[in-house]
Amino acid sequence: MYDVVIIGAGPAGLTAGIYAARGGLKTVIVELAMPGGQAASTEKIENYPGFPDGINGYELMNSFHKQALAFGVEFIFEEVQKLDLKETVKKIHTDRQVLDSRAVIITAGSKPRLLGVPGEDVFRGRGVSYCATCDGAFFKDKTIVVVGGGEAAIEEGAYLTRFAKEVIIAHRRTGFRASQITMNRAKDNAKIRFELNVVIEEILGSDFVEGVRIRDVLSGETRKIPADGVFIYVGTDPNDQFINGEIETDDRGYIFTNDLLQTNIVGVYAAGDIRNTPLRQVATAVGDGALAAVEVEKYLAEIIKI
Repeated sequence: MYDVVIIGAGPAGLTAGIYAARGGLKTVIVELAMPGGQAASTEKIENYPGFPDGINGYELMNSFHKQALAFGVEFIFEEVQKLDLKETVKKIHTDRQVLDSRAVIITAGSKPRLLGVPGEDVFRGRGVSYCATCDGAFFKDKTIVVVGGGEAAIEEGAYLTRFAKEVIIAHRRTGFRASQITMNRAKDNAKIRFELNVVIEEILGSDFVEGVRIRDVLSGETRKIPADGVFIYVGTDPNDQFINGEIETDDRGYIFTNDLLQTNIVGVYAAGDIRNTPLRQVATAVGDGALAAVEVEKYLAEIIKI
């Protein structure tokens, strides 16, 4: 019997684990992959306080993980498949076992959204990628198309210029959601050029990516752009595959919480990118994780009387 099971080992989950274990709760984090979530695959995080020169995402998340271990957080590397949350004792079904817990914090995060065009599935791992840090080095002296107009697309596009001879950022509008400082750096980078008001209609190739077919959204004209790789940054979707109808979510699957990060089910909380929130950053995930853990402590002390 655990006091709290935390689902997901990203910034929110690791922080929740640190606070919960430090508060004396028997704590376990269940994670399918490596600790750190999407933050661990980010080359450089510049907006997390305390690191004026920025910090590598893996390095930062590895520190979170070590700190959680130091406070006694247990880690189980299995896949959560379903939840039974109606009773006071919650049951978390993984692919190997069933865990019992008095409280649950869901910090499963989100995953890259697919572009959904022909060729994307065919060439995944053969030129199509969603992680510049993971795959950028495979494209030395190559031409890369980066799809998207947000912070991640522009930052990762700039990172890819370390390897590529040219990075083409394709965006469906002329306006960008990236910060001004990020945009200024990209515009000053001689290896980056922009294709604006275009959408990707197809990823082309034989054994590997050889280019993309784009369509001008204003004129309707289509043309081909030769390229060796396509990196896709068009948003995220929640990792909600284990969540059933018990937990209230929005139409995209993000979990509704109140200001104390409580879901509609007593004893169940959500934190970080998995919840319906206007901002998804490491800093906000850390704040969420801390608050959720503190609220679990209060819940267990006042309701369960541990």
